[in-house]
This record gives sequence, C-alpha cells and structure tokens, in this order.
Amino acid sequence: MNRPLSSKKTLSALALATLALSLAACNKQGNTGASSTLVIQESADIPTLDPGTSYDTGSGQVVENLYETLLTYKGNSLTELAPLLATEWKEGNGGREYRFTLRDGVKFHTGNDLKCADAEYTFRRNLVTNTGESGNWFLSESLLGTGANANDDKSITWQRITDAVKCDGETLVFSLPKPDPAFLAKLAYPGQSVVDSAHAKEIGEWNGTEATWKAAVGKDLMGSPLSQDPSGTGAYRLNEKTATSLSATAFDGYWGDKAQIKNVVIQLVPEQAARLQAFEKGDADLVETGGRPIIEQQLKGKPGIAILDNLPDTGAFGFSMNQNMKDATKIGSGKLDGKGIPANFFSDVDVRRGFVAAFNVPQYIKEVQAGKGEPRNFLLPETFPGYDKNLPAPKFDLDAARAAFQKAWNGEVWKNGFTLNATYRAGSVTAQTGMELLKKNVESLNPKFKVNIVAKQWSDILSDGNAGKELMIVTGWAPDYADPDNYVHTFYSSDGYYQPRLNFKDTQLDAWINEARSTTDTARRNTLYSDIARRAADQAYYVLLPSNPGILAYRDTLKGLSTDAFNPMLSFRTGTLWKALSKG
Repeated sequence: MNRPLSSKKTLSALALATLALSLAACNKQGNTGASSTLVIQESADIPTLDPGTSYDTGSGQVVENLYETLLTYKGNSLTELAPLLATEWKEGNGGREYRFTLRDGVKFHTGNDLKCADAEYTFRRNLVTNTGESGNWFLSESLLGTGANANDDKSITWQRITDAVKCDGETLVFSLPKPDPAFLAKLAYPGQSVVDSAHAKEIGEWNGTEATWKAAVGKDLMGSPLSQDPSGTGAYRLNEKTATSLSATAFDGYWGDKAQIKNVVIQLVPEQAARLQAFEKGDADLVETGGRPIIEQQLKGKPGIAILDNLPDTGAFGFSMNQNMKDATKIGSGKLDGKGIPANFFSDVDVRRGFVAAFNVPQYIKEVQAGKGEPRNFLLPETFPGYDKNLPAPKFDLDAARAAFQKAWNGEVWKNGFTLNATYRAGSVTAQTGMELLKKNVESLNPKFKVNIVAKQWSDILSDGNAGKELMIVTGWAPDYADPDNYVHTFYSSDGYYQPRLNFKDTQLDAWINEARSTTDTARRNTLYSDIARRAADQAYYVLLPSNPGILAYRDTLKGLSTDAFNPMLSFRTGTLWKALSKG
C-alpha cells in the first residue's frame, strides 16, 4: 500500500516550512507550544477523509481519530471487543440479528447529537455506494449475502438494504441472511465509522432516500464533500488539509476522556532522508522510517529516540503463482521450449512445489529481516485465531525442488527448461531480495531454467495483477478486521480478492472456506482452518514469506506507547489512538 516518491533538497526545506506553517496555524487556536503538538511525517498522501471510501493506511490512520465505530478492540487483544459508540449489543435469531444500544450524550464536531438515524444512514450509505475503493464489500457480504453493489448484482433492492439495517426507536438493528462469525469484528473497522447524517446531507452527500439511492450506487467518493468537510465524534476534529499536510485539533465537545495532545500535524515528506533528519533533530515525533533495517542501522541508540520491538505481525505475504496468465506478451514463446512458458505453466502442482521448495526462508529471515521472524505454514498470521502452529512450514530443500521439477509437465520442464518473469515493486529492497534468492536457487538446479526479475511501479503491478496479467508477484494482506476469514477467503477462495492473481479453483478449499464463514462454532472453525492450511500447503498455491515482527521508533518525549497498549488493529503508525498519547 505504500507509494514511495522521490525528490531531494527542496523537500527538506519544504518539510521545515510546512512544519512552521502548521505550528503557526495551531498556535492561532490556543496552542501553548510544540509540547502540545504531535508531528508525524509520511511518504504518501492522505487520499480521503470519508469513512465510506477509506481503504488505505494513510486515510485510515486519520479517519479512526476523527470518527468512531460502534465498537472497538479491547486493549491489545485481537479477539475481545469493547463498547465505543454502542454501550451494549445483543445477538438474536440464531446469529442473524444484532441489536445495538447507542451511547447517550455524544456530539459530532458540528455540535449535532449522535442519534440512531446517523448510524442507520451510515451503514445504508456504505451498502448503497460500495465502491471498489472501499472495504464495504465485506459489510455487504454480511448484510446482503454478496460483496457486490446493486449495479453488479441486480438482486440488491432498496427493500433488502432497508431490511438489513434499521432503527427500532433509538436501537440500531442489523439483520443478516445467515450467521457471520466475523460480523462484530467487521464493525470495528474504521471504514464503518458513524458519520453525521445531517451534516453529510447538508453538504451534498446522498440524501438517504429511496428516490435517490440508485443514482448513488457505486458512486466515487474519493473527492466527496464529506472527504473535504468531515464531521465525526472522534477525539480530534479536522483543522486543515492541504496537498502537503493535515492538521487536527482536540475536540472540546468529545464525550470521553479528552485528548492530552492539543494538535496533530501530518506532513507529506516523500524523501526518506528528510524524514529521518527531522526525526533525529526532534522536529518530528513519528516518521515513516523505512522499516527494521533503517531503524536498527541508523536510529537505534540515538539520543532522544525510543524503540518498541517484537510487535505482533498481522500482515501475511507470499509470492503468488498465476495458473492462467492473461497476457500473452509476457510469457515469451508461450511454450515449454526453454524460451518461454505456456500460460498455464503454474497449473502443474509440481512446478509450484518446485518453486516453494527452492525458496530459502531461513536465509530470507537473516538477510531481509535481521534474523527476526519465523517460517509460516499458511497465509494467516500466527497471532490470529485459526492458525495451527502444529502444522509444519514448507522446508527449503533443493533435492525436493529438483525432484518436483523433474516430474513437472511429464518431464518436459526438466528436459526443455523455461524462461519466466517475476515482478517486484520498484524501490522495494525486501521484495527484490526475496525474488533474487528464489531466482538464484531455481536457476542453480538446471542451466535451462531462467527467472528474470522485473521492477515495476506499484500502481502498474496492482492494475496488472488484478487483471491476471502478472505471472509471479509479491501478494500481501493487512487485516481489515481481526478474523481469519479476512485472510483465508482473500487468498484461497475461488472468488476471493486475489483470485485474479492465481486463477485456480479448488472445490474442496471452497467448501471448507464457505463453511468456516457461516458457523459460529469456534472449535469447528479451527478444525476447518487447519484442514485448509494443510491442503493449501500440499497444493503449494503460494511461496510463503515468514512472519516479520513489527518495530516502531519514536521520540522519547512521546508517552503512551508500549507493548501492553499496542494493538495492531488500531492506528497504523502507533497501535494506539492519538487521544491516548501525551508529550512530556
């Protein structure tokens, strides 16, 4: 999701100028000095402040501080949920109905009172719009039985939407077509934050009526009025958003414990050197550092810098292998003649097994992750329920890789060889190193094997990958909600999000995945996920990358950050919402 940009000396000056202007703006609102301002520097911009379309980390870290959801995660737990805008909820009708009691005395940033009508409007709007740039597909799956919107699924009607979410007095009622064990966790996702419906309608958003709903289906919300003029219930309200910075101020009318830091400034500083310089000087409290190698080699032990290490890893990454390549221009001759590959090269399980066995995970951990992390047996974080630690991870074994390649395509792969392209994001040292390790080991087995490593821009990889036009790319996922289904369906289902990168159908996996999605029996779900992991490993659908424990560098004047307080489902940069931080 990160988009590295570039520039040089001018950006260092820009960063300092932006900081000065931002602090001046904050001071006009009563700031008593830098100690009451949290300064964050990022390499990428903030696309939107509309919860209805925020589906990137840059937007999400702001949205979750300006807005609030019905419930949230308790402490650092990934399995326990706690009340937020809802004070309690009850499950009924065999897991197909949820009734939420909303908190009294909550105000939006406009001064409007939070009412059930605001929540009803929010969730109906999410179901109606449900664009590809949002996470509303998983809400729609729960409430309508499909991840599509009404333009793509004609069975969706206004009646179905209004039946799915409605107010019974001041009680919010959700009705599901079937039980969904992940439903409550989905409601904790920042994109499901409750918006100020009166304010939204006043500034030109959808008016919430049957007469206008069809025109709002799939509407692009990236530049929506609500993105420009948000009104949430969060501890911070927007002050100003420009092309290079965003500033927010503590909301005096916040219903909960007041934020201890008065102002927050996020600056766009594409050049990493400029960010690190500002960080070391104390001009920024948190910056996008570039990851573990930078922190350990350049920041660790520096005065004024504190480190949190071995944080829970909730990402899952692997090299996908496309079993039906859609772009004939990228497969050479299109034959097993040593000069290319057929479009369905990876449809042979022994080809995939060969690549999996040729990847040296221990070496990758040592060279890329500074010795941190463990091999995985499945594309599901071991921090999540459903991960079976008793299953072995694939082993690096060149003899096994050789044997698999010798069997592949009835011996033709070994006899004739192949040439293929593997793609990585330009500028990503970790992805490049991983691909180079795989290339070296595969080519060592047979002089007729050629793996070409190709660098491409991230946006091009995304578009081509989602169109089935990439053969092998790094494919990863950060969680929308803390449930194993968010990974397993995404990576392994024949109608999952990453199916275009894989192009396979495994009816046994589909059956297990669909059963796990619709049962609330935890023991049964765990058994199903173990079965899925075992079969997925046997079929070698991905070259699995290891776990990668998180690491965070911050200025030691920033208080409230700790392993006990850190929840990877909250606040992309800190694992802790801004309102819980202080400076001293």
